[in-house]
Amino acid sequence: MRLASEPELARDALATPLLARAARLARWAGPATRIDAAGALVEEQLPAAAEVLGLTGDDAAAEASEAWRAAVDTGLVEIADEAGGEDTGAVAAGRELRLLTGGSPHDVLTVWLSALDAALADASVPDLDGLIDAMDEGGTVDFGSLEWDPQAEAEFLDGVLTNLYLLTVGEDAPGGPVPLPALAASMIVPSDMGEPTNDILQQVSDAMMRLDDQFRLLEPVGLVEYRPVDEALLDGAEDAEDAEGADGAGGTDAAGGAGDEASAPVDETDVSRYGMVRLTPLGLYGIRARLLDAGHEAPAVGDLADKGADALLDGTAAFPPAAAHAETELWLTRREPLAAAGEL
Repeated sequence: MRLASEPELARDALATPLLARAARLARWAGPATRIDAAGALVEEQLPAAAEVLGLTGDDAAAEASEAWRAAVDTGLVEIADEAGGEDTGAVAAGRELRLLTGGSPHDVLTVWLSALDAALADASVPDLDGLIDAMDEGGTVDFGSLEWDPQAEAEFLDGVLTNLYLLTVGEDAPGGPVPLPALAASMIVPSDMGEPTNDILQQVSDAMMRLDDQFRLLEPVGLVEYRPVDEALLDGAEDAEDAEGADGAGGTDAAGGAGDEASAPVDETDVSRYGMVRLTPLGLYGIRARLLDAGHEAPAVGDLADKGADALLDGTAAFPPAAAHAETELWLTRREPLAAAGEL
């Protein structure tokens, strides 16, 4: 696999919606910025933050809050201990903000990796409605009632992204976006299973819905390009559940018939309607960095360019032909022909 250069990746990172918004809020923040005990902007501050970001509509406040969390998580904003009364704190631009404008491409990518880690952590958390439903009278969340295992959820998402990475960099990889059903099935369906059971198919469907929400959250950080699941399919699934409940209660199908007449025909064979995802060049860099941090091997073209001839020959022996050719060509361009031939 050939990665884009660090300067190219750094430009991509600076252009991602989440990091660009976080940096803008870091420049806007100051002593008058009001935050709560957790470091989040207080509700009254969100309209001003949204205006700074040029956000409008029903989701403006939520998107501004998300950008502020990213600014705090990446160190673009620093929050000291409480410096006064309620809803106040010592807020200032962090050291990492200077790295975005005056640092090296590697510095920029380091900040972006912090934003990616925070986005992945957020994507592994249950939706807000579920958290509210699980909250007791004292305001404490009963995580047991959510049937949510934070470690298992994070490991599942890591596994999905690893599979997506392998599907992207493999020798026979098609190079295009991956259908969401195929990606979900890669985590659920046993490799030795012939015909999936109804239970397995239901698990795949549930995983698809989780991944649809998660990839929507991960797109703004620049990890993926994502075409979401068609809303008509989601509405159809909800209608089917409602109809099943009505039948169980002894209801008629008159309402369902009216809904069928109002619905436009859908092409059930169009796999793109079920969601399509691909890693961006920045996403390839990010997942590879996480794999290397976890101790896995994730070779990329250029890794051997500054190594000796013995490392080149040993390393490329396991490479696909195209990657071996690219690695060898890059190795040769950095050496005088006669010296390279002698070393080989």
